[in-house]
Amino acid sequence: MKSTLVILVVGLSPSLVGVHTPHLKRLSERGAMRSLTTVIPAVTCTVQSTLVTGLMPSEHGAVANGWYFREMAEVLLWRQPNMLVGGEKIWDAGKRRDPAFTCAKMFWWYNMYSTADWSATPRPMYPADGRKVPDHYTFPSDLRDELDGKLGKFPLFKFWGPLADITSSAWITKATQHVIDSRDPTLTLSYLPHLDYNLQRLGPDLEHSRIQQDLKEVDALCGDLITAADRDGRQVIVVSEYGITPVTDAVHINRALREAGLIAVRTEMGRDVFDAGASAAFAMADHQLAHIYVKSPEHIEAVKNIIEALDGVERVLDDAGKKAEGLDHPRSGELVAISDADRWFSYYYWLDDEKAPDYARTVDIHRKPGYDPVELFVDPALRFPMATMAWKLAKRKIGFRNLLDVISLKDTQIVKGSHGRLTDDSNHGPLVISSRGDLLGDGAIHATAFKQLVLDHVFDDEG
Repeated sequence: MKSTLVILVVGLSPSLVGVHTPHLKRLSERGAMRSLTTVIPAVTCTVQSTLVTGLMPSEHGAVANGWYFREMAEVLLWRQPNMLVGGEKIWDAGKRRDPAFTCAKMFWWYNMYSTADWSATPRPMYPADGRKVPDHYTFPSDLRDELDGKLGKFPLFKFWGPLADITSSAWITKATQHVIDSRDPTLTLSYLPHLDYNLQRLGPDLEHSRIQQDLKEVDALCGDLITAADRDGRQVIVVSEYGITPVTDAVHINRALREAGLIAVRTEMGRDVFDAGASAAFAMADHQLAHIYVKSPEHIEAVKNIIEALDGVERVLDDAGKKAEGLDHPRSGELVAISDADRWFSYYYWLDDEKAPDYARTVDIHRKPGYDPVELFVDPALRFPMATMAWKLAKRKIGFRNLLDVISLKDTQIVKGSHGRLTDDSNHGPLVISSRGDLLGDGAIHATAFKQLVLDHVFDDEG
């Protein structure tokens, strides 16, 4: 077996590999770079599940970053147990071929209770006093304390939210290298999210100095891992899940369904609280795709007509459309909406901001019934945003319970980049780069072929 390192650089596309990414460019020149033909929705949990299983969403079941758990009447995003993903995982296929095969899975999603030999994933602590304390979950459990002792606490608030920056990717890079050095896995999977943040905040504008700096920063981390891999004789694969393209504004799909009388809410403490189980129809919005759950079959056509009439909706998939796109899984909505290239779907369901739920102005990826990219921004209406956040966090540290309500409700146009639909130009979509160009073949690589591609790298010497 040949030891192999896979670096997932979120949001990296062929158009971004160049003068600002010298290490990645050199890797592509001594090996090869190909476009990755990804799946719908082109979002983290779905694409990663396809990459590690070789299956379409209709088979592995990760139909988005979350879905409606019908038996619980709840929308849940960013769940972590690996058992939610069906199919044989890449590390299990490696072990089946050679029992000596080992795998370290560093911050790829669905990372809890997997059969990988070593793993780490974001997992905050939630004490009873209402705090969210930065932390991560590892297997084996003592790896957490080992990494904390070497690197300090995992910087959760730099991994997602308005403070997200290179800090979290740098921590993951060092943690990955430590596991490689101390465990010597056959296959190492590492996840670097850095580009995702400003590509959504600012859009994929290579003329923007901040995007140029982000590319240089993540490239330097890749360079550290590539240099160490070359030193140790490891093969290197770089992959991305999706490309991020420019957007102008959101499509408020749930507000349309609310106005049509299809979404139910409860009033709690003067605020509208979404009631999925009582709703006739609602959308679980996830970037440029939305799963629309319709309670009664006789309402499906009427709901489809409402969604198709919305400005910013490119198409709505029914049963035949879902099957054609590999999304015909029981977890999918009865309908699936895909936005225009320059739009994205909000989860907003309230019609009056004064009645928005209290979590709407916070970073809360678990209670919001859909993805919210506005969490990447501090409310521009705040006069002293950094001081406001520091004061609220300081009060929490000394025991006061308060909302970190610093996210805007009014300006969805602030988001400049999104993903989820297939890009119209493969140059702006995801990619695969390998130090072994001879194994990439000609033309684009489909996401379902990535699992076998990695196994080909590992077992190349065995014919």
